[in-house]
Amino acid sequence: MTATIPSRDAEAAAAGPLAPNYHPLPVTLTTGEGAWVRDAEGRTYLDMLAGYSALNFGHRHPALIGAAKAQLDRLTLSSRAFDHDLLHPFAEALSDLARPVVAGAGVAGAGAAAEGPQPMVLPMNTGAEAVETAIKAARKWGYDVRGVAPERATIVVAAGNFHGRTTTIVSFSTDPEARDGFAPHTPGFRVVPFGDADALRDAVDETTVAVLLEPIQGEQGVVVPPAGYWPAVRSICDEADVLLIADEIQSGLGRTGTTFALELWGVRADLVTLGKALGGGVLPVSAVVGRPDVLGVLTPGTHGSTFGGNPLACAVGIAVVDLLRPGTFQERARTLGAHLHERLATLVDTGLLVGSRGVGLWAGLDVDPARMTGRELCERLLRLGVLAKDTHGSTIRLAPPLVVEADDLDLALDRLTQALR
Repeated sequence: MTATIPSRDAEAAAAGPLAPNYHPLPVTLTTGEGAWVRDAEGRTYLDMLAGYSALNFGHRHPALIGAAKAQLDRLTLSSRAFDHDLLHPFAEALSDLARPVVAGAGVAGAGAAAEGPQPMVLPMNTGAEAVETAIKAARKWGYDVRGVAPERATIVVAAGNFHGRTTTIVSFSTDPEARDGFAPHTPGFRVVPFGDADALRDAVDETTVAVLLEPIQGEQGVVVPPAGYWPAVRSICDEADVLLIADEIQSGLGRTGTTFALELWGVRADLVTLGKALGGGVLPVSAVVGRPDVLGVLTPGTHGSTFGGNPLACAVGIAVVDLLRPGTFQERARTLGAHLHERLATLVDTGLLVGSRGVGLWAGLDVDPARMTGRELCERLLRLGVLAKDTHGSTIRLAPPLVVEADDLDLALDRLTQALR
């Protein structure tokens, strides 16, 4: 059955009381399981977006749903005014998982050994909250430990970044849609080109407290930096005694074929922000994991969250860590990802795509804008039973759940080929 694509004006008119801050594809989803979803009219679709990596383990993974249901019968919220029995087990599980990519206190990050201090965990709710938490911790560390002059702390970020949509975060966005209309913008950020280590080095000075980067830029179109970039960034931070903050909210927890994308370059960060898949597609769960001497500057009263680290979130978060420990999902992302990128390269070679890039089960595809926009390609895919999302005009992203079957992945790629033709 072929779906009819309504105009944006018609969508806006039908929105009613819902604020029009999204322009979704015209489909109303009702159920999902694994990599497949069903709409209100009974049509099925292969989900090749996975909630921007929030659904790394697919829709309604039984281990995650089981953990949530069991906790719903016990305790859902205590607030951090009190302790609960899953808070410390969650922190320990996540700390152990992240240990390979967190630098030890006072130890050079690129070569820091795993015997350093156990990473500290500060749980929050959304990815943007995790990034805001990391920014606050870096600034306070800069003032309290580094001795940066009051109100002078700066953080170096990359053009094309996407770290969330709070007023502070959009202040250093280079996307006009995200930034324009929300001034006055928060000061204290320096923007340099992504992948340019020399530009980053030039931007670091005595006021710099941190460098905040995504290992791979997801919203920008799954942009992978040059091979030597991340080791160079770590070296620059070490030389200047500056914190390296890695935003692994989209790239982390199995998506790239490794537990964390930083493992692709053998680099350790001082702080790592996590979200999306940490909640298993069940509820928002985020955290900052990092050096205890850095997160330790956030003493009682300096930072908090009513729902951060709530019992239900911890139950799901522990189950997510348990799923990742054996490495099965990471191996699937590596194996199926190799096949995905091989087939996409063929589409580039035959001229159906202008370009493709990515790693693991994560890809950005560039369409010839003279043929169609990214939105138009996603609309064609929708009619063919595949869900994907466009970004920046003529680019679309593919990020299927890591549970996707090989045959289903080929089905999606066959339909992508059909849509391009």
